[in-house]
Amino acid sequence: MRLPRGLVARLLLAQLAVVGVAVITMVATAAIVGPRLFTEHLRHTGEDSPMVIDHAEQAFASSFAIAIGVSLLMALVTAGLVALLVVRRIAASVTALADAADAIAAGDFGVPIPAGGFGTEMTRLSVAFARMAQRLAATEAARTGMLADLSHELRTPLATLEAYIDGMEDHVVPADQASYAVMRDQVGRLRRLAVDVREASAAEEHALSLHPELVDPGDLARSAVEFAHPSYQVKGVELALANRSRGVVMAADAARLQQVLGNLLANALRHTPPGGRVTVTVGAATAQTVRIEVADTGEGIPVDQVEAIFTRFHRADPSRSSGDGSGAGLGLTIARAIIAGHGGTLVAASAGPGTGSTFTITLPTLA
Repeated sequence: MRLPRGLVARLLLAQLAVVGVAVITMVATAAIVGPRLFTEHLRHTGEDSPMVIDHAEQAFASSFAIAIGVSLLMALVTAGLVALLVVRRIAASVTALADAADAIAAGDFGVPIPAGGFGTEMTRLSVAFARMAQRLAATEAARTGMLADLSHELRTPLATLEAYIDGMEDHVVPADQASYAVMRDQVGRLRRLAVDVREASAAEEHALSLHPELVDPGDLARSAVEFAHPSYQVKGVELALANRSRGVVMAADAARLQQVLGNLLANALRHTPPGGRVTVTVGAATAQTVRIEVADTGEGIPVDQVEAIFTRFHRADPSRSSGDGSGAGLGLTIARAIIAGHGGTLVAASAGPGTGSTFTITLPTLA
C-alpha cells in the first residue's frame, strides 16, 4: 500500500501512530496487571466461593473491555482532531514558505514572506528566509546594474573603434600612426575594463589573492608618492608625505596595498585642480592599528554620495564619460575590498563640493 505523500497526511498518520502505540501499550499493561490485582483484592475480602469469584472476574473483564474500547475510540478521535489542527497549522506555514520560494525562483523578489509560524523554529525559518530573499533581490539588482553599467562602459571604446575602422575602409580616416594610436588606446581601455571587472567580481566573492609579508606602512606610502610624483608635477598639484609611523610593521600584501594607494593618489590628482595640494599622512591610529590618509584640496564629494562612491561604476557626475580618464568606476570598489581582505577599513569623508576630501585606510599592525 502506498503511503500518502502530503505533509498533512504524513504528520497526521505519525501522530495517530504515536497515540495508537501508547494506547496499545496501556491496554496490554492493564490487561496483564488489572485482573491479578482485582483477584487479589477480592480474596482479601474473605470471599472464597469459586462461583462468586469466577462471576466477579467475568464482570470485571467485560466491563474492562468495554471501558477500554470506548476510551480507545474516544482517545483516537480526540487525538486525531487535535493532531489535524496542529498539523494543518504547521503545513500552512510550510506551504506559504514553499509558495514564496516558488515566486522568488520565478524572479518575484517582492513576494511577501510569512512573518511567523507554529513555534519559534518556524519563526526563525521565516526570518532567515526573508533575509535570504532580500539578499537575492540585492544581488539581482546589483547584477542588473552591473550589466547595464558594463554595457555603457563598453559602448564608447567600441564605437570609437568601429568609427575608425569604417573611416579607414572608406578612406575618410587616414591609416597613419595617430589613428592606430587612438585605436590602441581604446583597446587598452577595454583590456583595463576586463581586468577591473574580474577583480571587482573576485572582490565581491572574497576571492582576491593576497600574499602577506612584513612591510613598513611608511615605506609603502613613500614608494606610492614617489611613483605618482611626476604626474603631479605635470598637472601642477603639490604632493606631500608626512610619515609618523616609525618602527611600525604589519603583515600585508605590499603589491596590493601599492595598488590601493596608487588608486587613491590617481583619484585625488584627477579631482584636484592645478595649484591644489594632496597630502599623504601615515601614523598610528591605536596601539594595534595604523592609519594612512590621503587628503586633497580638490572638488570634494557631495555628502549624500560619500559612501556611494565605493559602489561599482559610480561617478559623482553621471554626465562625465569615462573618456576623461576617470576609469570605469571600479577602482574604489576594488580598493575597499583589498583593505577589507587585510582586516582593515577604507572610508571617505568630505564636507561637500569644493571642500576637498579625505580617504582614510586603517590596518592592523603586529603588536
